[in-house]
Amino acid sequence: MANDAQERVAGRVQRSTSSLLRNLRTLRTMVFHPKDTDGEVLTEQLKRIGCQVILMWPPLPEIPDTVDVVFCAVRPDHAANQCGWMGPDPDVPIIALVNYENPTVLDAALQMGALTVLAAPVRSSGILSSLAVAKHLYEERREMRRRIDRLQQKLQSANDVSQAKAILVRTRNVSDEEAYRIIREQAMSKRVATEDIARSIIQADGVLSYVRK
Repeated sequence: MANDAQERVAGRVQRSTSSLLRNLRTLRTMVFHPKDTDGEVLTEQLKRIGCQVILMWPPLPEIPDTVDVVFCAVRPDHAANQCGWMGPDPDVPIIALVNYENPTVLDAALQMGALTVLAAPVRSSGILSSLAVAKHLYEERREMRRRIDRLQQKLQSANDVSQAKAILVRTRNVSDEEAYRIIREQAMSKRVATEDIARSIIQADGVLSYVRK
């Protein structure tokens, strides 16, 4: 049984990895880098991979919605400059390119939200790996954020139902179980979720409490 489970997990990972590598060939990449040797090596290798590439410097204040990945050079004279698309939760994967490994530059790479780093001089052998890692980490983070949002919604719904039950217990002098039955029956008759009925009860109680004042 354990071996079967491991094989299934390995199969899913392999399929996910294969899909990721295939999708890399269609990525639209924005490269914010001076037009020097490193910039040329990077853009040429990205084109060999199959990516669409736009090279420019300095970084734009905002990036187009059509961009899938950003490569951004971090320079000491630009390290303190923050653009609107930089931050702890960027809209696209960001890969930082650094030619100095000092605290100021590394801190700037982290502040811009970079998921991985390419060090100068840029070599073609490390670009695909950096691109794959950044894209994978970005997708994982996005999926984790979706899971957190769903859990928060479930927790809020449970809190709403609990609060609505307490209102019915107080106003109708019924048990907790009876209060939930009332909410559930109302939801079934109106063909809506129980949390929708719960929120209606909470809102109505709030209005009545205000009127009584």
